[in-house]
Amino acid sequence: MGHLITVATCSLNQWALDFDGNLERILSSIRIAKERGATLRVGPELEIPGYGCLDHFLEGDTVLHSWETLAKILASEEATDIVCDVGMPVIHKNVIYNCRIIIHNGKILLIRPKMWLANNGNYRELRYFTPWMKHRQTEEHYLPRMIQKLTGQVKVPFGDAVVSTIDTCIGVELCEELFTPASPHILMGLDGVEIFTNSSGSHHELRKLHTRVDMIREATLKMGGVYLYANQQGCDGDRLYYDGCALIAINGRIIAQGSQFSLNDVEVVSATIDIEDVRAHRAVMSRNMQAASAERYQRIEVPMALSSGLLDEIYDAASQRAFQVKYHTPEEEIALGPACWLWDYLRRSRTQGYFVPLSGGIDSCATAVIVYSMCRLVAEAARRADKQVISDARRIAGEPDDSSYIPSDPKEFCSRIFHTCYMGTENSSAETRKRAKALGESIGSYHVDLNMDTLVTAVRNLFALVTGVKPKFRVHGGSNAENLALQNIQARLRMVLAYMFAQLLPFVRGKTGGLLVLGSANVDESLRGYLTKYDCSSADINPIGGISKTDLKKFIGHATTAFDLPVLNDFLTAVPTAELEPITESYVQADEADMGMTYDELSVFGRLRKVDKCGPYSMFTKLVHEWGSFLSPTQIAEKVKLFYFEYARNRHKMTTLTPSYHAESYSPDDNRFDLRPFLYPARFPFQFRKIDDLADALPDRSNLSPSELKTKVE
Repeated sequence: MGHLITVATCSLNQWALDFDGNLERILSSIRIAKERGATLRVGPELEIPGYGCLDHFLEGDTVLHSWETLAKILASEEATDIVCDVGMPVIHKNVIYNCRIIIHNGKILLIRPKMWLANNGNYRELRYFTPWMKHRQTEEHYLPRMIQKLTGQVKVPFGDAVVSTIDTCIGVELCEELFTPASPHILMGLDGVEIFTNSSGSHHELRKLHTRVDMIREATLKMGGVYLYANQQGCDGDRLYYDGCALIAINGRIIAQGSQFSLNDVEVVSATIDIEDVRAHRAVMSRNMQAASAERYQRIEVPMALSSGLLDEIYDAASQRAFQVKYHTPEEEIALGPACWLWDYLRRSRTQGYFVPLSGGIDSCATAVIVYSMCRLVAEAARRADKQVISDARRIAGEPDDSSYIPSDPKEFCSRIFHTCYMGTENSSAETRKRAKALGESIGSYHVDLNMDTLVTAVRNLFALVTGVKPKFRVHGGSNAENLALQNIQARLRMVLAYMFAQLLPFVRGKTGGLLVLGSANVDESLRGYLTKYDCSSADINPIGGISKTDLKKFIGHATTAFDLPVLNDFLTAVPTAELEPITESYVQADEADMGMTYDELSVFGRLRKVDKCGPYSMFTKLVHEWGSFLSPTQIAEKVKLFYFEYARNRHKMTTLTPSYHAESYSPDDNRFDLRPFLYPARFPFQFRKIDDLADALPDRSNLSPSELKTKVE
């Protein structure tokens, strides 16, 4: 033990184009890192302007303001006597690059551009940036005059190089580069780089953290080395929630981890490591034979040591070996991720709370419970005396700045900022009205109960007056067109009422401002198109729009005990229903019957369509193998064709989908994640014909016994 180095990485809640706030959080993280004795600090991707600037990256102003902010960092007392890795866009030879800038004591050591860009799913980095394709090469970058005057440097190295201190060597790997097959850390490690930094803008998805942690472990397991992972945290102004969880690993072991979901704006994770452990791990002949022939990286030398040279520093190797990575269950992720996203959206939009139409069903129930979870997080932060959270909560609740109000009781805080409403009609049941009211009382929301039959009747009578035809429900002898129109007008009137109540309820309560309306359509209903365009699923934002019905039910089961809400048991046992048609002795509307498929089946269809990239024919062939033991080929064919028909004819609804929290890999969000046509040949004549031909030719295995099925397979 002779070369002890304290390193720090962080999660920052940066906000696109908030240069003042972003600077304050960056300087705060550097200050905390130095207080812990760190000599190297790493921040998240594009932390100066914020990762989510999108097309603003194409504006010269964004780059200019980033340089102006960097100048303040370079001139700050915080950034002295520590190597800092910060991120911003840089224009080099008229080309925009996503860069890391390595600085030390008022000087720029290296500008390292990103080489492999994220350009799928939620990410479109190639729209704004160009990858640096001159691997292991650098050029001279002429600095803006304001930076030249400050640093005394006219030009600095720009490109793929590493930074060499007196006692070790540091290499940069940027977000997506870790996930590529030929990651830069491999070649850098073979050339003697011992510390790798990774600055990311990685969003939350259910069950995703395992993949990220496995990648970071793998990066140093064979190669050896120290890996510092930094990440954006919070809502950066879009559908994504960046889930933090800064990590430090050494030789394949995670030794430090930050929180994955937090209301903290700044979180620093640090660890003291012995760099000799890396060198010992690399004492393997096969690795050394490859290293001896590795191509050379240019080394940018900095005349400082990251280690102090002293042997009396605190270094608890035993505790590092015993460190356990914290993983949240999917139910906990749903409780925490959307809640943190809602808090950022609420405080940054400067509105006075949220409004949710409660139907008495599980979807709007889940939305309400997520808001209550947000209030729990606020109360927990207030009890820790988090000044920023308390300040934001006072402003949102309408308290003056000098107020002594502390939002320490989640139910009390919920009563101030959360408003719910049951909008009943003659088709509504007493059970759903009762459940909605009980839920509002249990979480403390300001609850309103109303009947809107007079509105529905007025619209129906108006149509009859104009056309001479009064539409009827199907159970009263009406056509399918009449039946659907009468359902849709109820749903759309609820949307109109929701916005009216959201605008005026604060006024009614003697407050100023308005509320944000929350939607409650889940990812499966959106995928199937089982919602009315511009109904009460049309809202300002939707915390459950990227979560499956199956996961929502598990979340409600979790919240029943975790949040001490026994009323939720009634929602779990209720049959999902839209309650838009009259209830008779022989008919009660049910969602799965209306859709012609179950929610579990929808989840399977969604994953095959998006994640496995299946069209109708390949989806059928896969499901024949998965479902063939209990469904005939013809039955599977009918299910696949029905799904694709309904998906295609309802695809246009995704163009107006309420911005939703992204949580699921098969989200059908047309606005950024799932870019597809919205006008389809909905009956897919060519594809469906191939499915039918194959279904007719395949044997039916659904009635075989297990032994017969095994023989068939063999």
